[in-house]
Amino acid sequence: MNGFEKRAQLIKEKIKTTTLELLHASGPERIRIADIAKAAHVSQVTLYNYFGSKEGLLREVFKSYIDGAIRDFETYMNEGHSLKEKIEYILFQKNEVLKEFPPRLIRELLLSDQELKHYLEEQYAQKSLPLTMRMIEEGKSSGEISEQVSTESVLALMRMYMSQYELMLSMAQQSLDMEKFLDGMLHLFFYGICGKE
Repeated sequence: MNGFEKRAQLIKEKIKTTTLELLHASGPERIRIADIAKAAHVSQVTLYNYFGSKEGLLREVFKSYIDGAIRDFETYMNEGHSLKEKIEYILFQKNEVLKEFPPRLIRELLLSDQELKHYLEEQYAQKSLPLTMRMIEEGKSSGEISEQVSTESVLALMRMYMSQYELMLSMAQQSLDMEKFLDGMLHLFFYGICGKE
């Protein structure tokens, strides 16, 4: 990469970071190219040259974030952690994603951008799901998951937890001890209400 390409890449990253910060303050429909350009200290022409449109910019911001999260998950999977540590990582990583992209924001982005929705589905099918399946199979091989429990059952339980994570987090924040509440939910995930078999 030559000097011009490096400078262009730095500017693009600055624009994407600024856009993410502005998304936290308001939804995608309220952000204007002029606001992003001003906050990033670049011209509107620069934004259009790099991303083509506001929608193209928002798509790139979300895709970059998802790509980074998948890379981090893959790295973590290859570091020799126990199944419990991997599941904790997935559940608490979801918390980080919700901080960056609240569900309302994700819904707005996906409703307005079919290309982004397709990309997300593709990343899930080609990368996230195979990594999760591998984790479950490794857990079964190591004896951390009972042979009586199918891979599909573990996936279903994980999906249920993930789909209700926003509610779970809200309940945890209302509890007297948030950390203890989340630890309890993790214990339920692994051992049920009776503890270990």
